[in-house]
Amino acid sequence: MSGNRKQIYLQHKNYNMSIIEAVFNIVAPYECLHCKREGSLLCAACTDALAKVPPRCYRCGRWEDGFRTCKRCRATSPLFRVWPVMVYDDAVAKELVRALKFGRAKGAAVAMARPLAATIDIPKDTLITYVPTANTRVRERGYDQAALIAKELARRTGSHYLPLLARVGGQRQLGQRRDMRKQQMEGAFRVLNPELIKNKHVLLVDDVLTTGATCEAAARALRRAGARTISAAVFAVA
Repeated sequence: MSGNRKQIYLQHKNYNMSIIEAVFNIVAPYECLHCKREGSLLCAACTDALAKVPPRCYRCGRWEDGFRTCKRCRATSPLFRVWPVMVYDDAVAKELVRALKFGRAKGAAVAMARPLAATIDIPKDTLITYVPTANTRVRERGYDQAALIAKELARRTGSHYLPLLARVGGQRQLGQRRDMRKQQMEGAFRVLNPELIKNKHVLLVDDVLTTGATCEAAARALRRAGARTISAAVFAVA
């Protein structure tokens, strides 16, 4: 199959999946994973009741106001701060992430973006982008889950959304140690339209942060392209 025909096929497939999902949402509405109320995978009341993650450095766990990366870790990290919403060990967090990644439940992205919008505090001129998922995963799912969260977060905060990164290769990191992940992710991202991010504040969005190696690799690519500051917002931290 040629490149153009393949792209048309994938667009057609994704369009059909969106129609199917919309029909299912009418016939069988989403149900809150916590209280079972219809309407959303995580209702507003349960979102407000979520246990808050304490403000800490994402690298070493040191307490830091505003989730800033501590001075020691900032010497080797390109991320100024990382805002999380939940701990991944939480049953609701796991179910929501699984629904988005493996259950084709795009509504989970809305449920994740809602508490993220209430957590972050970003300059008005911040560009919101996302950490691209491996290309093979995007083809399997028909969408990039991090992109869906980023778009919804931008809509809720009134910020500008732009796809700024592309994945190079198809590195898979499940179960790897942090040092191995960092090594694997070197050169894993390239910047699209570098002129758009010169001296800009950028917010990277992802669903789960495990060791931080992937997010850091994406941030380094943005830093090399001239971004002023790079922070991250993730729904859950492992």
